[in-house]
Amino acid sequence: MNTEENNQSQIEQLKLSQSLNRRKFIFKSAQVAALSLGWGMLGKQKALATERKVSPEFLPDKSPLPAGKHPDLILLSDKPLNAETPPHLLDDAITPADKLFIRNNGLEPTNIDVKSWTLTIDGESVKKKTVFTLEDLKKKFKHYTYQLVHECAGNGRSEFSPAGRGNQWTTGGVGCCEWTGVRLRDVLEAAGIKDDAVYIGYYGKDTHLSGKPGEVPISRGVPMRKALEDEALIAWAMNGKDIPVVHGYPLRVLFGGWPASTSGKWLTRISIRNKVHDGAKMNGHDYRLPIHPIAPGAKIPEDNEHFRIIEAMPVKSLITYPKTGAQVIAGKPLEVRGHAWVGDLQVKEMHVSIDFGATWQKCSLKEPRNRNCWQHWTAQIDFPDKGYYEVWARATDSKDKMQPMLVPAWNPGGYLNNACHRIAVQII
Repeated sequence: MNTEENNQSQIEQLKLSQSLNRRKFIFKSAQVAALSLGWGMLGKQKALATERKVSPEFLPDKSPLPAGKHPDLILLSDKPLNAETPPHLLDDAITPADKLFIRNNGLEPTNIDVKSWTLTIDGESVKKKTVFTLEDLKKKFKHYTYQLVHECAGNGRSEFSPAGRGNQWTTGGVGCCEWTGVRLRDVLEAAGIKDDAVYIGYYGKDTHLSGKPGEVPISRGVPMRKALEDEALIAWAMNGKDIPVVHGYPLRVLFGGWPASTSGKWLTRISIRNKVHDGAKMNGHDYRLPIHPIAPGAKIPEDNEHFRIIEAMPVKSLITYPKTGAQVIAGKPLEVRGHAWVGDLQVKEMHVSIDFGATWQKCSLKEPRNRNCWQHWTAQIDFPDKGYYEVWARATDSKDKMQPMLVPAWNPGGYLNNACHRIAVQII
């Protein structure tokens, strides 16, 4: 071996030694982390590791969930931060802040200065570009409070086959909080809307995962007809308090009943457009469906001829009590309850089944608190015998559309799975 070969061999041995030492260090760190976090957290870390297909020791040594969030939220990803809520934690009429799911596309803004925070209204179809401070919004416009459902369009994606791209949400990417703010319509009209206005698009202060200046993680919007509805809000309060940072503090736009991606967080700008908004995540497969039904796994061009933008969400329901796996004493009726919702319509009827959809029992269904709010339902179920049962829930909207019992039409993004929710019950 010559001198050059000998030097190269020593370099390779040094690299191998450093690699082994690093692995030992990571392994010991992971052991310490496991002891300090407890088995529950360790289980979540393993779940996250499986989702991200990496070894658990390469994950952060503590929960990335922000302080104040319920520890049983299910973490789907940490960058960007995404977490869903188990169905039984959504039993409240109004979703508490600690139990509301998290859906981020970029990184939260830091060092938020409320005193200097502004909202700019601009775009091709604004009569006069206008800048409002938070104080302007609170003082110049009438305040409104609405309970609004917002649901991730990919909620239920995990049931599609082949799998859609993105986080594999099960059932908990939904919530209904009480939001307070001003009507978007009032603010847009104060700036002036030209006759050729077609769409609005929002911009927030979150940053792109790449860290590149100018890169926008998400900038979506809605047609003017939705933007000008009474319930379209620019909100600064959630459930009577400042919006938590992870949910958009200090300002957020809300469009109940439409994909939650239209309800932009950390709001700084709204553009009134003379065309369909062309911001980040408004093209390709993002929040769009094939115009015509396609076979599972089929590939079609990602253009407007083949895809349409998702607007109002389909009819859907959730069983929030009891928790799946409940054991019930035979001979006693079981109260089952939950929520039902549908984009811009109203839920007309609610049914449950304990024989896999062969027969259905009508439920008691409350009127919504306001438009775009979810409705609460209950049922008393008598089980005929001991044994294993599944409770299925099915909602019907005001235009007689029902939830499908199976996963609906496949689409590349894995959107709009509104199949019946079901839980397991053991009668003992």
